[in-house]
Amino acid sequence: MTDEELGELLKDCPALFHMAMRDSWPLIQKYGLLPTNRLLELFDVDQETRAELTTKRRPASFPIAHPNVGSATIRDQIPLYDHHLAKCLQGGLSPIDWHAKLNERVFFWLTEKRLQTLLCAGAYRKQQHVVLKINTAMLVNDHRDQIELAPMNTGCTMPFAHPRGPETFLPIDQYPYSNWRKKGRSRREAVVELTVIGGVPNIADYVEEVTIRKCGEDPVPVQT
Repeated sequence: MTDEELGELLKDCPALFHMAMRDSWPLIQKYGLLPTNRLLELFDVDQETRAELTTKRRPASFPIAHPNVGSATIRDQIPLYDHHLAKCLQGGLSPIDWHAKLNERVFFWLTEKRLQTLLCAGAYRKQQHVVLKINTAMLVNDHRDQIELAPMNTGCTMPFAHPRGPETFLPIDQYPYSNWRKKGRSRREAVVELTVIGGVPNIADYVEEVTIRKCGEDPVPVQT
């Protein structure tokens, strides 16, 4: 992606969206937006449980607690199946490798449409979620070296397990934006996920809006 293309992306997608568990905003304010591996470290979860949660599919959400930190929930991975991953992974990656990639980063959608699709997905449509609306340009400016982009929903293998591998996540400078445009992707769909390896400890600096959302209902603002 050239600087000109990045400028185009920032213009087309001025806000990013992150969906989290309903009551997670206070913890996010205090500790930042952390990936699964760092959240498990923060909560001092034992090594056996960490391995189970970060190297295999999570069929259900998993609550964690710490006397000095509080409580949190590790989100499920319902639409991601290891037996599908084993068939679609390329470049010598195994399902364990893919889970490691997913669990070392936090994820943002670049469009409201993608957010709504997740909100209304079968497993989540009856639940309330907290949604962070993030200033794209500010986050990219401060965390560019940690950012990798993806052209697909990397945490899903349903209804079709799209091929994925070592080049699915790429740094901004290496991302083939123009190639995806030539393949017919719209400017707002040339990038599907923006991810930040290691998380964003100062995520509150980029938050434009926090809302409680549920599929089919109006957002409810949350005090920031």
